[in-house]
Amino acid sequence: MSTIGLVLATALMTTGTPATAATPPHGAPALGPNVTVFDPGMPVAQIQATLDAAHAAQVDSEMGTARHAYLFKPGTYGTAEQPLQIKVGYYTEISGLGASPTDVVINGKVEVYNRCLADGGTANCLALVNFWRTLSNLSINVNAAGQDGCRSTANFWAVSQAVSLRRLNITGGNLSLMDYCTAGPQYASGGFIADSKLPSVTNGSQQQWLIRDSEVAGWSNGVWNQVFSGVVGAPDETGFPNPPYTTLDATPVSREKPYLYADARGRYQVRVPAARKGTRGVTWAGGMTPGRTLPIGDFFVAKPSDSAQVINQQLARGKNLLLTPGVYDIARSIEVKRADTVVLGLGHATLTAVRGSIPLVVADVPGVVIAGVTIDAGLHKSPVLLQVGTKHGRHRSSPANPTTLSDVYFRVGGPHVGKTGTALEVNSDHVLIDHAWVWRADHGVEGFTDTQRWNTNLGRNGAVINGDHVTATGLFVEHFQQYNTIWNGEHGTTILYQNELPYDPPTQADWMNGAVEGWAGYKVGDRVRTHNLYGAGVYVFNQNNPEIHTENGFETPSRPGIKLHHIMTVNLSAGTIDHVVNGTGEAADTTKVGVPVYITDYPPTP
Repeated sequence: MSTIGLVLATALMTTGTPATAATPPHGAPALGPNVTVFDPGMPVAQIQATLDAAHAAQVDSEMGTARHAYLFKPGTYGTAEQPLQIKVGYYTEISGLGASPTDVVINGKVEVYNRCLADGGTANCLALVNFWRTLSNLSINVNAAGQDGCRSTANFWAVSQAVSLRRLNITGGNLSLMDYCTAGPQYASGGFIADSKLPSVTNGSQQQWLIRDSEVAGWSNGVWNQVFSGVVGAPDETGFPNPPYTTLDATPVSREKPYLYADARGRYQVRVPAARKGTRGVTWAGGMTPGRTLPIGDFFVAKPSDSAQVINQQLARGKNLLLTPGVYDIARSIEVKRADTVVLGLGHATLTAVRGSIPLVVADVPGVVIAGVTIDAGLHKSPVLLQVGTKHGRHRSSPANPTTLSDVYFRVGGPHVGKTGTALEVNSDHVLIDHAWVWRADHGVEGFTDTQRWNTNLGRNGAVINGDHVTATGLFVEHFQQYNTIWNGEHGTTILYQNELPYDPPTQADWMNGAVEGWAGYKVGDRVRTHNLYGAGVYVFNQNNPEIHTENGFETPSRPGIKLHHIMTVNLSAGTIDHVVNGTGEAADTTKVGVPVYITDYPPTP
């Protein structure tokens, strides 16, 4: 999260209450009380009332425990005269149950507005804390009937981290990634789109954004770092940094997130897209997304009361795992040992470490897919929150079938005290990280001062990548107490990286790497010979002690095989980053608040 004066963001944190849910129709799978399945035969007013109640319960529940998924069977919802206009709150998933995004059509809108955190909800309006929500696998025919003035000008999706847009087909109006209809400052700090066909997009105040393997009719604005990978209609990058666009013609490695759908006979299936190389555009234009289909019977459908022991027994029997919405207390590791196992979370299902456990461990096998899962540190320190492969094990990986993490989010602090050594540790080769937010909380309901938070919510590193041939498309890592990301593996690639250094070091002595002032936000290991990084920013906001310095935003060995393309540091009004990378680049200090210090290529191209 990025802004100036972020303490206002805590003003409206509540625990939240469960949303009102419609009764699932006969024949729906047993997905638990927090999954609501809509049928196109239901009255629009009934669906609207259910979703309005859900939004009212969740719009301010940033640190709450309620989790919900609202799923739409194939068909059309809303009419020209009575559109279905949905607002999406925290920990809410809105998804279609079609085999293609065109199988479910919403005539109306699906939106997120700014939250106004001051003066009784009338001022300090921004999207900087609009986290944890999902929209996927449907079509939106934008219909603003009944909305007056500014609200009728676009479908608004004003969000920041841990929010994904996937498999969307939007027509009939523009898409705005900022809410320009409320009072200022209107800041936003997202975000991620994949496998979507979009109209003209207003990026507006979004500080960074990745759009991957999609189509856009147009794209306007850019603040610091906008990255396009395999996007038909993407703007050119030749003017960098004005505008601040980074454009890759194709995505080197991709795999779309698995999705639940109903087949022609109404049976529930999970489509698991295949991994691909050199991709561009949407996967569904010529028919069903390439991949394999698993019947729902191949999954153990878990509920929050199920223990890790029960889940592991089902995994050992050869089941895949579907996590229904809720918060799961995990006192021993969930162990994924079988190649090609799918772990799919609905409605931001959350695994919380108990007694210092590692909540999720993936064996050194190919093709495992972990998707839609949030992992929280607990009160006792865990060594790791998600471990993929073992450091010294036999790597049974496959370049054609990488283990894939899609929409996997981590929290250390925020809703409660959290402690870990490392959040995400990847030891296997050939792993794809497709959108992850790894967050040591800069605010929460714990009631801490910054100094108390520094000494209580412990997180040394956000992401440690030891495996070779690991690719990250959309990696967001924030506020850890040493290197936020360490990349030790060979032949690594990151496409869009966003980092904020921690806000809360009390003194410079607390923020020292030996004799070096501070820890870089992105560290390429000293022995690495080949690495590529495209579109990356490290931001500083040392609000606890504005005198603190960090020597470098990025730190790498000086070798010809290590190439950084379009990198930047940004000062958010407190602290200083002295150089962008390896002693190169001007200082991001308080004379340049909000103005990036850019380096187009490092090392410089001849």
